[in-house]
Amino acid sequence: MELHDVWFVLIAVLWTGYFFLEGFDFGVGVLTKLLARDRAEKRVLINTIGPVWDGNEVWLLTAGGATFAAFPEWYATLFSGFYLPLLIILVCLIVRGVAFEYRAKRPEEKWQTNWEHAIFWTSLVPAFLWGVAFGNIVRGVKIDADMEYVGTFWDLLNVYSILGGLVTLTLFTFHGAVFTSLKTVGDIRDRSRKLALRLGLVTAVLALVFLIWTQVSKGDAKSLGAMIVAVLALVGAVGAIVAGREGWSFALSGITIAAAVAMLFLTLFPNVMPSSLNDAWSLTVTNASSSAYTLKIMTWCAAVATPVVLLYQGWTYWVFRKRIGTQHIADPLH
Repeated sequence: MELHDVWFVLIAVLWTGYFFLEGFDFGVGVLTKLLARDRAEKRVLINTIGPVWDGNEVWLLTAGGATFAAFPEWYATLFSGFYLPLLIILVCLIVRGVAFEYRAKRPEEKWQTNWEHAIFWTSLVPAFLWGVAFGNIVRGVKIDADMEYVGTFWDLLNVYSILGGLVTLTLFTFHGAVFTSLKTVGDIRDRSRKLALRLGLVTAVLALVFLIWTQVSKGDAKSLGAMIVAVLALVGAVGAIVAGREGWSFALSGITIAAAVAMLFLTLFPNVMPSSLNDAWSLTVTNASSSAYTLKIMTWCAAVATPVVLLYQGWTYWVFRKRIGTQHIADPLH
């Protein structure tokens, strides 16, 4: 396997890690309006992801940085062609981080309510737009012979990509509901399990349509295998939440995300960004990659740094592994 193939796989792994981890905290952000009944329950939801949300976003930075270094042509075309949706995602992530930090800085109800609105919308919008973006990457976009995107923003809004956005939004929200049931106690835990069941059924329908569409139009035997794993894992996650096995449900919803991402990247390879104008103009792992020497240096750096990052993040989740409930929320007057 050539180094550019290795880095294509590593970038797929980074996006998988990002969607697995950031997926459930996007979901929890959406649940602050769908599940929480009062201010205390909103604080419970936010506290479940409070110690880890910023670490989860590191996976996005790493995926973007790896794409820039390993496949500069892919990075240039992607970030110029998808400029507006990616800018919206970036603004949402900035506002979301500020909302988490500033929400409790002042006691006024209006102040906290406004930041809670911000958490909801800046979780919902990226969860949807990431699906739209990857749907377009898989479907193919208007790339010319100079490896430049020549379409418009409106070309990115098509039935396939919008369906992809709905899949990521519902899947992440389901993932977040399962995570909430795993991390909370009391009434909010029971309600999150019931909501997770309803979300899981909706997600299963949307995901099945999207994955079958992808397989029929772009897939092969390998992507079919990934699709089967994703569908079975999602069904298993719904079944596990019915049985009250939140840990199994969370693991299976994570496998669903991993298998779905793997399927999308398998349908892409050896392309990294197909051209809908002419197959010969598509960006591939060969014509979009950096030099062999650059990829070699990157591989050594990744081999040293990655285990350290994984150990640190795993330790963080272990430290904050206990369940919480409204009884753990301090009275704001004290």
